[in-house]
Amino acid sequence: MANDRDHVTSANTGGDMDWDARAATFDEEPDHGLRDPGVRRAWAGRLRGWLPGRAGDVLDLGCGTGSLSLLASEQGHRVTGVDLSSAMVALARRKLAGRDAVFLVGDAARPPVGEQRFDAVLVRHVLWALPEPGRVLRHWAGLLRPGGRLVLVEGVWGTTEPTGIPAERLTGLLAPIAGQVRVERLSDDPLLWGGEVTDERYAVVATSGTSDQEGGEAAPAGQ
Repeated sequence: MANDRDHVTSANTGGDMDWDARAATFDEEPDHGLRDPGVRRAWAGRLRGWLPGRAGDVLDLGCGTGSLSLLASEQGHRVTGVDLSSAMVALARRKLAGRDAVFLVGDAARPPVGEQRFDAVLVRHVLWALPEPGRVLRHWAGLLRPGGRLVLVEGVWGTTEPTGIPAERLTGLLAPIAGQVRVERLSDDPLLWGGEVTDERYAVVATSGTSDQEGGEAAPAGQ
């Protein structure tokens, strides 16, 4: 089974952990570093379905060391990554050196991107730990261009004292601010996590407004 704590990222624990100190070993988790070719292919396939079908601007919030940013860049997107940890950001910059990518130190809830707008906002395992998630989602939606996508990978972990955000709650929060909202279950794909998992893991793809980006509905994983 994958580590129960592999959902924790440098964006979602505030002062509870020294993420600068952990940056050097962060990529050792299978779904953080994506070093295994099978895990890497699994995430690349999912991103290909979640992100717009043509090259665009992607904002990766809580980007960590930039593993998902790198996949998005390899698929032709221009990437802006934001993370609270300066050490994580330094590693992300190194990982994507020479690519069309910018990494900033900042708060995922209010990323320091000024008036820039994006075709997709990508957030993995961050929203559940932020206060006022409804307000945060409204802010993120405001960073999208018309027809842009919120891509949110979340879950609920643990049995005794579960942490996370259920898919039903997240879709409810998105209902007033998004057009189309689609849930994709991820728990049954062990390649994403480097092993079998028993907790709830899912992705929500929410389209801003009523017109989607070229490429239409998100394709099934791997296509």
